[in-house]
Amino acid sequence: MQQPVAQRPMPQREIRVAVDIGGTFTDLEIFDSATGAIHQHKTPSTPADPSIGLLAGIRAASERFDFPLGAVRQVLHGTTIATNAVLERKLPTGAVLTTAGFEDLLQIGRHGRKDVYALTASPAAPLVRRSLCLGIAERMRADGSVMTQLDEASVRRAAATLREAEVRAIAVCLLHAYANPAHERRVGEILAEALPGVAVSLSSDISPELREYERLSTTVLNALLVPIVAGYMGKLERRLEEERFGAKVYLVQSNSGVSGLAKAGREPARLLLSGPSGGAAAARRLSAALAEPNLVAVDMGGTSFDVSVVHEGQVAMVTEGEIDGLPVRLPMVEMRTIGAGGGSIAWVDDGGRLRIGPHSAGAVPGPACYGRGGTQLTVTDANLLLGRLDGASFLGGSMPLERDAALKAAAATAAPLGLEAEATAAGVIAITNANLAGAIRLSLFEKGLDPEDFALLSFGGAGGVHACEVAEELNIGRVIFPPHASTLSAWGILWSDITHDLAATQIAILATAGPALAEQSGRLLREAGALLDEDGVEPAQRGFEWSADCRYAGQAFELAVPLATADFSTAGLDALAEGFHRIHRQRFSHEDRGVPVEIVALRLTARGRLAKPATGNAPPAAAAAAAPTTRPVLVEGRWQDATICPREGVGASLRGPAVIEEAYTSTYLPPGWVAETHATGALVARRIAE
Repeated sequence: MQQPVAQRPMPQREIRVAVDIGGTFTDLEIFDSATGAIHQHKTPSTPADPSIGLLAGIRAASERFDFPLGAVRQVLHGTTIATNAVLERKLPTGAVLTTAGFEDLLQIGRHGRKDVYALTASPAAPLVRRSLCLGIAERMRADGSVMTQLDEASVRRAAATLREAEVRAIAVCLLHAYANPAHERRVGEILAEALPGVAVSLSSDISPELREYERLSTTVLNALLVPIVAGYMGKLERRLEEERFGAKVYLVQSNSGVSGLAKAGREPARLLLSGPSGGAAAARRLSAALAEPNLVAVDMGGTSFDVSVVHEGQVAMVTEGEIDGLPVRLPMVEMRTIGAGGGSIAWVDDGGRLRIGPHSAGAVPGPACYGRGGTQLTVTDANLLLGRLDGASFLGGSMPLERDAALKAAAATAAPLGLEAEATAAGVIAITNANLAGAIRLSLFEKGLDPEDFALLSFGGAGGVHACEVAEELNIGRVIFPPHASTLSAWGILWSDITHDLAATQIAILATAGPALAEQSGRLLREAGALLDEDGVEPAQRGFEWSADCRYAGQAFELAVPLATADFSTAGLDALAEGFHRIHRQRFSHEDRGVPVEIVALRLTARGRLAKPATGNAPPAAAAAAAPTTRPVLVEGRWQDATICPREGVGASLRGPAVIEEAYTSTYLPPGWVAETHATGALVARRIAE
């Protein structure tokens, strides 16, 4: 009797979902382990509770791409919760505890003038009022030794005052706590006992670095965001339970890595560039795939335009950023953001000039053409009126646009200008393109970089119809439109790993700092190991990257120098000094080897590698190409027949004027440009001599 052949067990299906929640749309990228396919999906955002839009998007994607919700194993979640709370100042009542005599630090801030031509300075308003900035008796010296012992009674008196004020968050930032956190730790213990349920953030945990104002600002932001982010995570977890999701949820950080919910709840200030950092991560990955080491990555969505730079294959990172004029001393992707997106509103100022943004129609009510009650002219309305968007196929045909509504909005804006509606729409596009080019120009010029040495990587739902004209303003000759351009930030998030940034302040002449740095590196490794243990990362999946902040002795600010290994022998220190000289020469065109190099901080980035797609890049769409058609497009003041071509039909040569259409975005190819399909599935547009 023939024995039955044993069947090999089918591999368990696992779905990995990356989510980027924007002001207008929620973008999803879905990796299906059963097929190896990567799918994209968009759904309108729900600003009142972003978790509603997130889960609605996952449910819709499960139906569209035929996977069970129970197969979702990981959700990597980029969010604007923290950013929006700060920008809109929707923050709880907070307080500051600091060393007695330094209670005015938050109000004094820095006296640097960003606008040297302004007659008066306009500093950002402090997030904590002066009456809730309290001093306690204690003091550390800069070397970490105790100058004045902590008076615990003064801490309890301050706690009683803050209890009466009904504060919900407290930032503790004591003088020189980066050098010795003992007093801060004890203050945190007392506050936890005296004020249970109140969010307490310690500067020695959040930003253990020198520069008191920046450290305090970062700690205040973190403390005030804890209740906001905790409330959102609570809603999200409840909704996941209701949907019977067994997925592990990670939140995207400003450094383009992800963290578990526990750390995100403790340190929400690390989420301030959560969504946009995914686009920078995608740009770095595409830079290698496309063999384009120099890319200007621009993400134009519904409300904002984000610029990041890939130079020599690496995305620029900074150790201090800014949110709405407030310094944040945490590692993050270097990015410039302006209020210019598809939903940006056109308006006429008191001088009779046409202006664009920064205010946006957002998701609700959205541009006038959405038919959801919007009445103001937006950039999307203008593109529809100029023929660059097809109202019938917008969002894959699931959300037809109303041209008559856009025309009515344009007429209302055109009236005080004395122009026709179409001319006003053309003006909106011209001004928007100038604004976008200006943001890119600043991002490159401040680094001493020439736009002509770069290609423009355009993504985001609204970017494709502007990119080539913006490149013309900058004299950039190549524009790249990647696959899944509309959801590329989510695609970048799809490849993320758990990432923890740690720092130790160590101010010393580099040549003599070897023993101290060896001790600090050991401590940082132990702390990183504990964080990765909390995340459940196996030792084989761990990776560590080192860098050091250095300067010439006497300088006020420092430069980050990558380290191949944590080698603090004489040879290792010499190599670090040489690396600093090289970076200083590149940035400032000179070096001074006669001045000793001083180290300011040692940094460690610890990564926990997550399972991710095995494919190198998001595959191009596999649908059969439809035959090209034509439709009128307003080009340089007159209507011309432009080729309308699906992305799959571009092939080796498509000349402008043309509009390339796909499910969630359109690309406008002006006259004088030609596009072709790259082996990776990207479209590469080149400017040609006519």
